[in-house]
Amino acid sequence: MSYSVGQVAGFAGVTVRTLHHYDEIGLLVPGERSAAGHRRYGDADLDRLQRILFYRELGFPLDEVAALLDDPDADPRAHLRRQHDLLTARIEQLRKMAEAVEDAMEARRMGIDLTPEERFEVFGDKDPEQYAQEAERRWGGTEAFAESQRRAARYTKADWQRMKAEADDWGARYAALVTAAEPPGGERAMDMAEEHRRHIRVWFYDCPYETHRCLGGMYVADERFKAFYDAMAPGLAEHLKEAIEANAARHAG
Repeated sequence: MSYSVGQVAGFAGVTVRTLHHYDEIGLLVPGERSAAGHRRYGDADLDRLQRILFYRELGFPLDEVAALLDDPDADPRAHLRRQHDLLTARIEQLRKMAEAVEDAMEARRMGIDLTPEERFEVFGDKDPEQYAQEAERRWGGTEAFAESQRRAARYTKADWQRMKAEADDWGARYAALVTAAEPPGGERAMDMAEEHRRHIRVWFYDCPYETHRCLGGMYVADERFKAFYDAMAPGLAEHLKEAIEANAARHAG
């Protein structure tokens, strides 16, 4: 069985002109010719074309493709391993590219309109949208969520830097408080819990005491939030939850 140049072009998704060029440079010379002199491609030619297109997809120039295919010492198994390694590397590269695009899309949707350089400068290796989808799933229909999006859409790089500096400063001071064994129901802990609530209210959305208590419960119940706060100081998540409850009770009284 052999195929015309038009048929092969259709199979492979390339142009007839491309196949003519491969023939002219000796990269893919069809194994047969018709009585009228037309190119005819057999199974071995199709197999070679498949390998050519594979390497071209990976960005190899034609002269390197020819060298790879025409090496008389090439081991077929080594060739397959090479193909597998290249495909694996390409898949990983594409996965990272897809993640970068998804991050950019999410950032636009969430209103964090910073360039990649600015995002790294502000947040370092922390992802500000790490829990964005979950937050939308949990609270997407609430006014608090809508308000946080409206505010975020207005923030500049300087705003994000100031917000992060305030949060980092609070975290360092609260970690010192926990390390010093200050009780969560003490004045200092309650004052810092109030500062935590006001930070949310100023930067994101209105945070009444009952909402703040719900957040405190989540900081302990959700392992990811617990790990985030406990990384500042062991036991900080539970300590903060209790301080938030004590502060709410203090203001309710």
